[in-house]
Amino acid sequence: MSGESVLDLVPVLPVVVVEDAATAVPLARALVDGGLPAIELTLRTPAALDAIRAIAAEVPEIALGAGTITTPQQADAAVAAGAGFLVSPGATPTLLSAMEGTGVPFLAGTSTVSEVMAVLEAGLSEMKFFPAEAAGGAPYLRSVAGPLPQARFCPTGGITPASAPSYLALANVGCVGGSWITPADAVAAGDWERISKLAAEAASLG
Repeated sequence: MSGESVLDLVPVLPVVVVEDAATAVPLARALVDGGLPAIELTLRTPAALDAIRAIAAEVPEIALGAGTITTPQQADAAVAAGAGFLVSPGATPTLLSAMEGTGVPFLAGTSTVSEVMAVLEAGLSEMKFFPAEAAGGAPYLRSVAGPLPQARFCPTGGITPASAPSYLALANVGCVGGSWITPADAVAAGDWERISKLAAEAASLG
């Protein structure tokens, strides 16, 4: 998805933790079937890179991202596994440089005005806002738009189907990240129909 904006792929970006790589492909297909052809697969489990490899090989129609990128090594490994974009919870100069060096689009994490300004100074106008609810929510982002209208965000962290519309109504929000679309019990049970239904409901928010 080189050159495409991560913020404009889908209204709700599914943020997914995969415990078993065998579930990755049917999970990705369920999201596509529900109308959300994008996924941020977090590097929080030993299965994550194998899951990315499997989705990249078998579900090419999904925009495949890797999340929870905290080191340059993780950025390189995720892209080598097939990730087409990266998402980090925060941004240091070293990590920003490493993610930029991969050549794929990425969203660097921010939660304060100073962090937003630092990412803007690095030449990036699109970023993640995390942890969204704990850091001030939609009212915070509405306030940030005053002095920094050029910054656009994907808020993630604590967002629900009920709160997502308040974020998506903001001019400086392109999409929100949501973990509610792939509940752990549904993934463990292989209830792909339920996940497709949740994906369809999320897609309708945009």
